[in-house]
Amino acid sequence: MNIVTSTQINHEKLNGLHKRIFDSDNVVEKFRFKPEIVATMAWDKEELIGYKLGYAQNESTFYSWLGGVHPERRKQGIGEQLLLAQHRELKKRGFTHVETKTMNRWRDMLLLNIRSGFCITGTHTNESDDVMIMLRKRL
Repeated sequence: MNIVTSTQINHEKLNGLHKRIFDSDNVVEKFRFKPEIVATMAWDKEELIGYKLGYAQNESTFYSWLGGVHPERRKQGIGEQLLLAQHRELKKRGFTHVETKTMNRWRDMLLLNIRSGFCITGTHTNESDDVMIMLRKRL
């Protein structure tokens, strides 16, 4: 497995994996409404098996927006490796904090974030009436 962080993203492979994980619409379309996206991607040869996408909120805080691991590749530590690689890269780029949001239904992600040093900073309800759990970590 090879993990790469870049602003150059293979949209076709990302959309394919995103649909497999979330069974939802074209994630690349959502990029239009975000600042420059930084992607940390896990590859097994030519296959994209996991990703974390995010963007700068300001010069010190990065928002880790969206991520996932191929359903058949879960429970292998790939999500944790992606998180650690993302955080190493963010420190190199001068960020001091990373923020993210998740939901109770993504329990594995919530627990990984807490184990990795995130603190819960609050909750809010999104436009779909889902309770979002807000987390923050000092890098």
